[in-house]
Amino acid sequence: MKMFSRLSSPIGVISVCLVLLAAGVLGTPAPSSAQMAIGVSVTIAPPPLPVYVQPVCPGPGYIWSPGYWAWDPDFGYYWVPGTWVLAPFIGALWTPGYWGWSNGFYVWNAGYWGPVVGFYGGINYGFGYTGYGYGGGYWRGRNFYYNRTVNNVNITNVRNVYRRQVIVRNVSRVSFNGGRGGIAARPTATQLRAAHQRRFGPVQAQTRQAAIARATPRLRANVNHGRPPIAATQRPGVFRGKAVVPARRAGGPFRAAPGRRQFAPKGRQQYSPRGRQQYSPGGRQQFAPKGRQQYTPRGPVRQAPSGQRGRSAPRRQQQGGPGGAGRDGGGGGRDGFNGPR
Repeated sequence: MKMFSRLSSPIGVISVCLVLLAAGVLGTPAPSSAQMAIGVSVTIAPPPLPVYVQPVCPGPGYIWSPGYWAWDPDFGYYWVPGTWVLAPFIGALWTPGYWGWSNGFYVWNAGYWGPVVGFYGGINYGFGYTGYGYGGGYWRGRNFYYNRTVNNVNITNVRNVYRRQVIVRNVSRVSFNGGRGGIAARPTATQLRAAHQRRFGPVQAQTRQAAIARATPRLRANVNHGRPPIAATQRPGVFRGKAVVPARRAGGPFRAAPGRRQFAPKGRQQYSPRGRQQYSPGGRQQFAPKGRQQYTPRGPVRQAPSGQRGRSAPRRQQQGGPGGAGRDGGGGGRDGFNGPR
């Protein structure tokens, strides 16, 4: 059952779809009886996927959940760092979510857990997610075996490993399927069957990862310009420490996607991305964002006594702090296309 709610804004129409996904796969216990995923559609394409390396796998049974661009109507796209997630049940595999073009909108298709990896838009998220299936590992009995060709695994902590070359068909950093400039991939019959098998949405660790990312201003695309300072974490919800990996570089040219907060009501002042002061049609001077220099409008002219020149009321003292944040640095290592050597 889908329920649509549309909101109008200067950047387009945003619709929210609530999708209930049943829980419980292969008769094994699930973290909850049902998971509710929120799919969002917008008119602005997501930025390219940044280039970053994968943190070391923390231990046996962890599955890689790649990073992705999420959307917030107030400030646009923000990066949810990739992370290692403990498999919710034996045999669980993660199908990443993806942005897909549909009827004039970029629609978010939420990821899910299931016994096989389904269609995720042909997006090359790296580390085994080449756009088709998953080459990062497989289950054998109760143990998950990791492909060291595409995963960063320490054999001291994880003994079930192997090496197998993974064929990469899509080498671009494009983060959406269909539309102008998108990945031209369509689901196979096997992938369509996977979408109709029993499955359920993100576990609590993944939703917490996304919630922290949303509350972190540095991860907003309009702030980091497609190069997030926290591109991946070793464990969900841990955004500080040596195991946090910054992006080496943006995956391609960045196009700002402003949210509602960057647009003032009709007839009032609006601000450019650099915070330059602009004026409304009425000529009344407005205020710059917090932390920038602020000005008050000139006060009314006082009537001077006879024989004296009139003078205006004094201006208020200028306020403001230093403007502009420094650019976050990147890290070394290989990107997620082929994984560590």
